[in-house]
Amino acid sequence: MNNDIDQIKLDDKIILITGAGDGIGKAVALDCARRGATVILLGKTIHKLEHVYDEIVAAGGAEPAIYPMDLAGATAHDYDDLHDNIEKEFGRLDALLNNAGWLGASTPMEMFDTELWYRVMQVNLNAPFLLTRACIPLIKKSTREHASSGAIVFTTDAKTSAYWGAYGVAKSGLQTLMSILADELESQHIMVNAFDPGPVRTSFRTRAYPAEDATAMNRPEDVSAPFVYLISGECEGVTGKTFTLDDFK
Repeated sequence: MNNDIDQIKLDDKIILITGAGDGIGKAVALDCARRGATVILLGKTIHKLEHVYDEIVAAGGAEPAIYPMDLAGATAHDYDDLHDNIEKEFGRLDALLNNAGWLGASTPMEMFDTELWYRVMQVNLNAPFLLTRACIPLIKKSTREHASSGAIVFTTDAKTSAYWGAYGVAKSGLQTLMSILADELESQHIMVNAFDPGPVRTSFRTRAYPAEDATAMNRPEDVSAPFVYLISGECEGVTGKTFTLDDFK
């Protein structure tokens, strides 16, 4: 399947990627732009988004859009504004990658701070729901106008052991959100899937495992191709699935 992914083109596609300022989000954004897509870079740190923007332009990609947004503090109104801005600027959306995440703290449940719990759940579960809900009409518009499949993709992470707290609960909820959406949207030609990339050499991973040897892990660019495949619409008829790297070997 890897050879097939290498040939995928994303010409004229409009793709929204969250957490696009670094790590996996940045790698996927660069990969999508290299294949011809116009990428909407969503993240909370503007200078990181600007750096990705500059890399895309310098490489000859279509000019991306920067959309600064702090998912921890965003309200339902902010997501309505995002929908309106995308519709005004692009008229549609072909794919959404819900990639942004936040660890919070590795703490026993009985000691987990309530305010921190709400914040972690907001970033990792509530925000993907609100963002996806805002983007579904835009993706439906794309499938109607272009007679092609739209895509919603979630970055998942199976963490159900001790001390993963709100992050683990949120990621489990995200898995269920993906499954429900896939069932609801299949008839609309919107493929909804998830990809668990496993251990990846990112700052997020370093915070979770500070003593780990990062050099032994995949780099973000090593795991971008499966995301591209799921974003591209090439997986027509494949929905409601959670993929790992083993599925692409």
